[in-house]
Amino acid sequence: MMSKKQSYIVAWIEVKGERFEILVKPDQAFKFREGEKVELEEILWADTVFKDSRKGLKASPESLKKAFGTEDIKTIALKILKEGKIQLTEEERRRLLEAKKRKIINYIARNAVDPKTGSPIPESRIEAAMEEAGVGVDLYKDAESQAVEIVSKISRIIPIKLAKALLEIRIPSDVSGRAYQELKRIGEVKGGEWLKDGSLKVEIEIPAGAQVDVINRIQSIAKGRATVNVKVVA
Repeated sequence: MMSKKQSYIVAWIEVKGERFEILVKPDQAFKFREGEKVELEEILWADTVFKDSRKGLKASPESLKKAFGTEDIKTIALKILKEGKIQLTEEERRRLLEAKKRKIINYIARNAVDPKTGSPIPESRIEAAMEEAGVGVDLYKDAESQAVEIVSKISRIIPIKLAKALLEIRIPSDVSGRAYQELKRIGEVKGGEWLKDGSLKVEIEIPAGAQVDVINRIQSIAKGRATVNVKVVA
């Protein structure tokens, strides 16, 4: 178990009845499991595969070759990180579970709306519905797939659905060039044209729950002079 002086935890896997361990930094290891881009060098505490890290016993080259078909530390470490288990203290588990929960709630808030009104749903309301429904969070499962399952469960408590929003936007000519570059960064451009007066007419698709933030960004660029029509699509 991790002491206060340590900043690593054990990730391990069993292959053909034999256990293999690596020492990893907890935050970076879970970011990697979530699909974030993290370099292996930032995750590993040591470039060693252990038979028993607590006793300091290294796995032999022969056992690595037999279990993984290679002695390459990076290849083996990636397999353990992707398919193995990560040993956590209760404190680390609670902290990482809370971080995963916040990530799931944020994803739902950005991607879901009230199907009756098409309006985004506050994170506080989503969290309250999760608590009422007794929804748990799986530390080892990615946030996006859990979010889809959770929306289905809490839809019995509050009106909610995952959706996209199509924004039909018209931006004045003096800010249209800058605005177009920004729109390509914040959403998927579905179509657009430059009108005779130099203004820009464009459609972008965004997560439905993000429409308020996106419209505010557009109006900030357009100095409040953009025309925006919102259509929520399933």
